[in-house]
Amino acid sequence: MEKSVQVRSSSKCSCWICFVPPWRFSDLSEEKLYLAYTQCQRQCAVLRLLFTGILFQIFAALVPGERDLHFAYTSVAVSLIVNLSLATIYAFIHRARSSLNHVTWFVLWTQLLVSSSRRLGDSYNELLGWAFVLQYFTLATLPFHYMILILYSTLSFVAYLLVQYYNASTAESRLADDFFLQQIANGCLLLGATFLGGTAYAVNEKQQRSSFQETKRSLRDKLTIEQQSKEQERLLLSVLPEHVAVQMRQELGLIDTQFKKIYMSRHENVSILYADIVGFTAISSTYSAQDLVAILNELFARFDRLAEKYQQLRIKILGDCYYCISGAPVERPDHAVLCVHMGLSMVKAIKYVQQTTNSPVDMRVGIHTGAVLAGVLGQRQWQFDVYSRDVELANKMESSGMAGRVHVSEVTLSFLNNEFEVEPAHGERREEMLRQAGIKTYFIVRVLKPYQGGEEKNASDGEAAEGGDAADALSDLKDDDEDSVLSPQDESKDDEDVKILAMLEEELVNRDDDKELADATTLCLTFKASEAEAVYARRADPCPLTVAAPPLLLLPAVVALASFAVPPTWALHAVYLALVLETGLINVVYYACYRYAQYKKKAMSPYWKLTCGTFNIAMFVAANIAPLIICGNFETVLSEGGIRDDTPPHGARRCIHPSYYYHIGAGAACGALWVSPLGGCARAALLGALAAAHALPAALYPALLTSRPTLDRDPFREPYNRTVDYDEDLYNILAQLHTGRHILMLFMIAIAVLLYNRYSESLERARHSRGERMRAQAEQASDLRRRNQALVHNVLPPHVARHFMGARHHHRDLYSQSYAEVGVLFASMPNFTEFYSEETVNNQGLECLRFLNEVISDFDLLLEDSKFSKDIIKIKTISSTYMAASGLNPTRQMQPSDGVMVRWAHLACLVEFALELQRVLAAINEQSFNHFVLRMGVNHGPITAGVIGARKPHYDIWGNTVNVASRMESTGKAGCIQVTEETCQILQHFGYYFEQRGLVAVKGKGQLMTYYLQGKREGVVAPTDTSAVNENYDANTRDTLLANGDASVASRSSQVHAEGDVEHPLLS
Repeated sequence: MEKSVQVRSSSKCSCWICFVPPWRFSDLSEEKLYLAYTQCQRQCAVLRLLFTGILFQIFAALVPGERDLHFAYTSVAVSLIVNLSLATIYAFIHRARSSLNHVTWFVLWTQLLVSSSRRLGDSYNELLGWAFVLQYFTLATLPFHYMILILYSTLSFVAYLLVQYYNASTAESRLADDFFLQQIANGCLLLGATFLGGTAYAVNEKQQRSSFQETKRSLRDKLTIEQQSKEQERLLLSVLPEHVAVQMRQELGLIDTQFKKIYMSRHENVSILYADIVGFTAISSTYSAQDLVAILNELFARFDRLAEKYQQLRIKILGDCYYCISGAPVERPDHAVLCVHMGLSMVKAIKYVQQTTNSPVDMRVGIHTGAVLAGVLGQRQWQFDVYSRDVELANKMESSGMAGRVHVSEVTLSFLNNEFEVEPAHGERREEMLRQAGIKTYFIVRVLKPYQGGEEKNASDGEAAEGGDAADALSDLKDDDEDSVLSPQDESKDDEDVKILAMLEEELVNRDDDKELADATTLCLTFKASEAEAVYARRADPCPLTVAAPPLLLLPAVVALASFAVPPTWALHAVYLALVLETGLINVVYYACYRYAQYKKKAMSPYWKLTCGTFNIAMFVAANIAPLIICGNFETVLSEGGIRDDTPPHGARRCIHPSYYYHIGAGAACGALWVSPLGGCARAALLGALAAAHALPAALYPALLTSRPTLDRDPFREPYNRTVDYDEDLYNILAQLHTGRHILMLFMIAIAVLLYNRYSESLERARHSRGERMRAQAEQASDLRRRNQALVHNVLPPHVARHFMGARHHHRDLYSQSYAEVGVLFASMPNFTEFYSEETVNNQGLECLRFLNEVISDFDLLLEDSKFSKDIIKIKTISSTYMAASGLNPTRQMQPSDGVMVRWAHLACLVEFALELQRVLAAINEQSFNHFVLRMGVNHGPITAGVIGARKPHYDIWGNTVNVASRMESTGKAGCIQVTEETCQILQHFGYYFEQRGLVAVKGKGQLMTYYLQGKREGVVAPTDTSAVNENYDANTRDTLLANGDASVASRSSQVHAEGDVEHPLLS
């Protein structure tokens, strides 16, 4: 975006680019936004500058400085009216501000220069202190481009010197002997004001740009976190219903000391749909595992889209079995109707697989309506599931149905409102459980009332499952790709930058910082919240070395003054030298401490800067006061001793131009702004002490202010008061004020500086508040991301979640990973079915599931143990069956030369985990007075892991290894761990010993020799010869993708069902 913006901007305003500062941002649109931000910030200072002009006019009214009072007070009145009018216009007419900024500068300097041109004093430096302050404020506050600031400061500098030359030319017949020395002193002091104001501008510019960049970074980080959180949210809500996900996020980290938290709720009148792909085994024999994953993914993506269309909630995918519900968690009266439309659409969608694979696959759909317990169990790998007898009946409705037909129970039929034509299906004759429940079943023949919102059309000639073509289905699949939750909705770089600039504009330019700051602070600009004030006091200083700026930049003025205005006595020169050395020493010590803190990478205490800054101002003030006290003492001696007051100053201790010390005091007042950290009240005390210190010599030696005819040009005394038309009493009062005008000036300048300090501190506090606000928002977003991430990692394994969250890819880039050496464990509680009941005393089965949740949660907690967490991950739970696997760590690197003890250490760890499961269940039995036992099966070999489902991603593993592990469990004996012969041979290397069981029939594998684990010998050393271990495993995984379906029937005995027959019993 930066290049495009720069090209567009340069074509429109090439002249403007020439004046862009060298420290500008590379992106010109960003630079313009920053300039608008600083313009808004600095415009607040113009009103303070106008108030400074009002203070100056009050001073001019008290000290007119000329004999023509009519003209003096008329000019004061006019100036006050002009200043107040400008302030009013500026406050209420925002459009005029850009031009009023220039008008304000011109008006204030005109008023000062005109007043200075008509004043007479002891030196040609009248109003120099006010000029210093105005010059400093011009550079430090006015919202001008830096080139304009340089031009204006140069004009004001030259104009003041020219006015003083005009005064000297008109007041006397010839220029004074030291006039040019006075001009040099004037120039040095104004030059110091210029440099000090320029430094203030540079420091403020650095802080503003740093704040701007920090705000931009915070907004970018916040936007990135929000985007990541949004991706996590989409992924999370694709697996868990919103009400469950919100509750889990809120309670994340909370500990229930008595029971594990269960997220389960009961819902009545829910329609449950089971759908199974018939004939899928034929496909698996001709396609690779990865291709089968892709086919299933596209098909289930289509199902997910249909589920969204028909308001279904997909529950789980078990191999090639898909089941969903309608009517929960949100109740709706048409749940059964929508379920039937969903089933009919699924039958049509299978045509896509028929065309793609050129095989006679079909869909078998069963629907039943009843009550369910819906929620999640355990602490890891959450999957929203439903539990109840009615769920089991729905599963039997599918298994007893027919390919290409939608099979519904009579309970479901009662909710269809005669919108479908049905015929008897006699499913109770094919399934014993349906017969025992007394349920009659029906097939859907055709749709009588078309679905209003979608693609469904009336099927003709009684063929409800026909209609629509595969091309439409394929088109739907392609459309679905764009809505994948696994495809982050990536925004282009340009769109992201534009969004960030818009957020910056809203945050910096359009936001009313003054109002927010006023609400958050007291009258003294301290935060109302004590914690916020403490954080502000501990903030890092962005410019720690600026404390040396005032003494360094004002030193030329002091040197120039010392060269001609200070009495040429060794005592005063010694005082000056000592003060300069002390000031230099304290600054050198401060700099050394600063560098040392940098070297040690430690934060430097802000009180070091406060001490150094205060000492600098104190030494500066002392350098001013010392000559005044010495000169005041000498003036007192002169007046008391009767020495003539026109005694030549050469060689005497007499201050030739005492007013310069007060003007330098005005510079010191501006330098007091650099003392930090200092609150408003403390700075007011510092400025008050500074002004009072300059008044101290006159208080001690009043003769210091006495006019001297040979030096002072007092407009109210001879020979400058030749006219007689005046009120002598009034002029006496004005004469008294005139003699103390410099002290009065310092006190009024202190007020003006305090006003500026309030402005600058409000800016600093606003920047700090904005930074804290941005950090708080980022922390909130980060906390939300952390909570979502924790939940996402409980839905997908961490390495899989990172794959989808950290990459920008498309849904077609499926996550599929093959592993050659993996261990698989199935563990079930076969006697839990007898324990489960939906009696009222068990809260319709909820208390039984609460107990199951305790068991599964305790199993999950084992995975947090360091000896299990690295090698073992939980795959899923299927009712009361727990499935885990080892060796799925993608960072695990094995070498061909590694022996069995290295390569299969994770398998031994998996067996240890299985034994630990038994111990955990035994402890639970002891506490709950139950007698549950685990029946477990373990196998090892190659598998394929992947994620299926674009809208509702589901991580699973497939392969012959998984199928055999499931059979090891389902054909095993309660309380035992059954393994194959190959697994037994590997585990023997780790000290485990077994009992041979015999041959067991395994679907797809024939007769397999199996063993029961008996225990482990202690202190067994692995043999070096591992040639006896069979390392040639069957890598064919294509014919066993239904392993997950087999896993779901873990509660079954060794009964072999028909091909493609997948069951999901309630509790196994």
